[in-house]
Amino acid sequence: MGRVIIFLYGLACYLVSVGTLLYAIGFLGNFVVTKTIDSGIEDPLGQSLLTNVGLLGFFAVQHSVMARRSFKRAWTKVIPESAERSTYVLFCSLLLLLLFWQWRPISGIIWHVSYSGGRFVLSMLFVAGWLIALTTTFLINHFDLFGLRQIYLHLRRRKFTPIRFKTPGPYQCVRHPLYLGWLFAFWSTPTMTVGHVVFAIGMTAYILLAIKFEEKDLISSYGEAYRKYREQVPMILPVRLK
Repeated sequence: MGRVIIFLYGLACYLVSVGTLLYAIGFLGNFVVTKTIDSGIEDPLGQSLLTNVGLLGFFAVQHSVMARRSFKRAWTKVIPESAERSTYVLFCSLLLLLLFWQWRPISGIIWHVSYSGGRFVLSMLFVAGWLIALTTTFLINHFDLFGLRQIYLHLRRRKFTPIRFKTPGPYQCVRHPLYLGWLFAFWSTPTMTVGHVVFAIGMTAYILLAIKFEEKDLISSYGEAYRKYREQVPMILPVRLK
C-alpha cells in the first residue's frame, strides 16, 4: 500500500471510531440514536441472553486477541505495520456497531431512581465517565492509541518509536483510569434494566480480565519501571484492597 493510501485508510478508520464512540454514548444513555440498549423488539429471555452474551464475547475475543504481541507479529506479515493500529481500531468499531445493531433489549427493572437529585447525579456520573475516558487518552497519546501517529510518521517517512512510559495526572492514582471512566459510563444510569445490567456485567468482567493480559504486555515493554508502578498504584479504584 502507498504511503498516501495508508494515511487515508488510517484517517477513515479513525473517523469510523469517533462515530462509533458517539453512537455508544447515545446507545447506553438511551437518547438521540435510533437503536439503544433498551429499545427494539424483545425476544424470549433465553434467546436474548444467548444473543447478547455472544455479542459481548465476540467483541471481547477480538479486542483482546488483536492487541496481543504474538497476533501483531503474525498480522503485520499480512498488512503494513503502519496500518496495524488503525486496522485494530476499525475492527473494534465494526464489532461494536454490530453489537449495537443486534443487541436484544431485556425488560425488567434492577433499579429506578425517581428522585430528581439522584437522577441528576447518576446522569453526571455517566457524562463524567465518558469525559474521563476521553481525557486519559490524550494524557498518554490519543493519536498513537487510535493509529494516527503511526500513519502520519509513515507518510513523512519517519521511523516509528514507541511512546515512553509515563504516569500523568490520574495515572498517579490508578493504573487504568480509562477503564474506570468506562465503568462509570456502563453503570451510571437512573434506570437500570436487565438488558443494561447484562451489558454492564459483561463489559466489567472483560475489563478485569483484559487488564491481566495488558499488564503482561506492559511489563514486557517497560520492565522494572512498570513492575514498580504496579506495586505502588492501585489497579482501577483509588484505594488499596487488602
